[in-house]
Order: sequence, then structure tokens, then C-alpha cells
Amino acid sequence: MKKSTTALAVLAAASLSLGLAACGSNNDTGTSTTGAATTGAPSGDITGKTLTVWTWDPTFNIYAMQEAEKVYQKTHPDFKLTIVETPWDDLQTKLTTLAQSNTTDQLPDIFLVQNNAYQKNVINYPELFADYGNAGIDFSQFPQSVVDYSVIDGKNYGLPFDNGAVIAGYRTDVLQQAGYKLDDFTDLTWSDWLTKAKDVLAKTGKPLLSGQANSSDTIMMMLQSAGASLFDADGKPTIVDNAALEKAIATYQELVKAGVFTEVNSWDEYVQTFVNGNVAGTINGCWILGSIQSATAQSGKWDITDMPKLEGVDGATNYSANGGSSWAISANANYALAADFLKSTFAGSTEFYDTILPSSGALANWAPAAKSAVYAQPQAFFSNDAIYTKIVSYAGKVPSNNTGAYYYEARDAVSTAITKIMGGTDMATALKEAQDTVEFAMQ
Repeated sequence: MKKSTTALAVLAAASLSLGLAACGSNNDTGTSTTGAATTGAPSGDITGKTLTVWTWDPTFNIYAMQEAEKVYQKTHPDFKLTIVETPWDDLQTKLTTLAQSNTTDQLPDIFLVQNNAYQKNVINYPELFADYGNAGIDFSQFPQSVVDYSVIDGKNYGLPFDNGAVIAGYRTDVLQQAGYKLDDFTDLTWSDWLTKAKDVLAKTGKPLLSGQANSSDTIMMMLQSAGASLFDADGKPTIVDNAALEKAIATYQELVKAGVFTEVNSWDEYVQTFVNGNVAGTINGCWILGSIQSATAQSGKWDITDMPKLEGVDGATNYSANGGSSWAISANANYALAADFLKSTFAGSTEFYDTILPSSGALANWAPAAKSAVYAQPQAFFSNDAIYTKIVSYAGKVPSNNTGAYYYEARDAVSTAITKIMGGTDMATALKEAQDTVEFAMQ
């Protein structure tokens, strides 16, 4: 997955058409169902006035933190954030270095972690993290699948932020040209989808999907849509004899062979396939909306729906995720202040989410945000559909899956296997090589 700053900037500009003021705070609470989280006030006295934050991307994560600071300052006027721009790769290196040198006193109060990296970091460096058990945050108001990325041994270690729910975006004018509507591509199996996509290709000359030939993004989205994983509950790789993975790869092969999925060599080429109109759709994390809207001449010709689901796979759904990140409270934090700040903003303020959506395209995982007038505003680019409310609804339906501590190693190994399979290597052979690679890395 790649989320470009350019794409986010485009989405921010396009979303300004919302033109609505923030709708006021909402501090709804309920009963937590995950980990050790509880509702109510954070434990301990709130002392101090300043928190330090490590995060990346000035137009997205840093901007969100700056706006959260403003919201919190309304009730805590002396409060201040010190935000240190830290690219994810640098942040990961810092965490590793601090853990290995036992210098946890240099940690910030709060830092951002990619969801797929949570298990590895907390398992390998538990001394860097404080859990949310005393934060008073209601995690039942966030999608269970997103919360689960940062649950280790029954405890919550991350507060979900940006939404990575998968959307299927289509050119409705192209569908109409072939005699279809968006509803015809909603709640489908991949087999049904393929039949219709072949028909669209025959009638319009346009494939509906594209992607990088050397990437496993599409396969991983298919896999999570069934709640499946590359690891078992004990963290052991399950690449071999993984029925859901085999079905996903076989489905992908069918799409490419039929010509309804165009493989390209790079991320930029992928984006250009639908921006230039050569491909009439895409399936990816909702952050792809920024790239879609860069094709301003296509305004009003797009809409979104859910993705197809795998057939014959237990737990298969039409919902998945790709990407996303969550906020960690460090073991060195002013815990009470950090917890109260996050509880009052990222886990408790509709005003906050209403502000950052039009300006940055940052979609909430916090379910109450979807009830606001800002989220319900029809979007002209997407056929006047209230796509933001729809996306938050999708996020709540994504199945949980176990990423494991070696997620990225497994993902890379599977990407290599897929390339070999597409080149003619037997699937069982390629997947056995992938599992051997991951097992070696785990040693």
C-alpha cells in the first residue's frame, strides 16, 4: 500500500466543497468490549501542560494533531503539543534503537504506528508502550478489525486514527454505457463480478481494475475480506495449504487472464490508468479517493460501493481494509494527560473530525463521527453520494485478521510468490518457497 502526500492534498482540496462549519463536540461513551479498556475518566491526576508527539505527513497526521490541540485547548487553554515530524521509517528506527539501548526516557508521550507493524513492535519492544487500560476510552466505538491490530495479550496498545476501509470505485458513465448501474456491482461474489466485468470490457473496451504487477495488495485485501491471514493464532506462518490465500490468488489469475485487471509496473502507472480513463475503476483503501479526484474532468462520473467477496471461503465478506495507523502512548508518557487528550479528541469529538475531513480528507474510524452533517454531505464528484458515511459503515464490517509479528516479511514473500505464479510456477511450489522464506526470517 502506498498513500502519497500528493493524493491526500488533492483530496483535501476536493473535499473543501463540503463548505460546512464544524458541528460541535460529541462525547458519547459506551461499554468497551476489547482488551482492558474502560470508560470514564483516565486514572491519575492530570498534571503538566505539554505533550510531545512523533508522527509524519504535515498535510495529514500532523495537521490532525494540530487541530486536536485546538479542540483540547478550548477546555485546557494552557495545553500545548510539541509535534516532531518523523517519517515512519525513521520512527521505526528510533523505536528499535531506543529499545536496544534501553533509553526509553527519550520517547515522546504519543507516537503514531502503522497498524500492520503494531504486533511486531509491541511484542518485540513491550517496554516502549503503555496500554490503554486506564485511559477511559470506549474501544467499542471503533471497528473491531482495526482495534485488533494493536491488541496484544488482551490489552489495547493503540487508538485507531485514519480509516483504511476498502472501497470499490467505478466510472458510472462507463457502467451505464454497458447497461449497468452501481447496484449491479454491489454485494457481489468475485465470480459474478468477473462475468459483468467481462461484459463491460467487451462493450466499452475498458477494464474495471488495475494494479502493480509486483504487489500483493489485491491479494491481501481479498484475504482480509474473509478474515483470513498468513499466520495462525500462535503467530506461525500459514502460507502453505491456506485455502483462502489459494482462492484469492486463483481469483486474481482469472481477473488478469480475462483482461479485466490491467497489471502495470509502478504506483504512478497504476494511478494513471484510472486518471487517464484507460481503466474504469479501482479497488483499494479509501485513501485512494484523493488520486481518483485528481481527474477533475471526471467529476460526477464516479461512485463507490463495497468490494466483491470470495466464493467457497468460510467467513467471506464484501469488506476489507488496506493501510491505516493508530496512536500509541509511550511508557515514558505523562499518561493521564496523554490519555485525556486522546479521549477528548480522537475518541470523543465530532467537532474535531468534522474539521479535519474537509481540510485533509482524514476519515474517522470513530463511529460517532459518521453521524454528523459533514460526513453525510453529498459529494458532487461521486454522483452526489454521501460516500464518507458509507465508508465509515464499511469499516465497521471489516473482519479481523491476525497480522502476526512478521507481517511485512510474509507479505513480501507472498508478493514474490505471486510474481512467480503469474510467470508459470506451480502455486504450491511458490507458496512453499514463500513459507520457507518467512520461517527462515523468524529464526
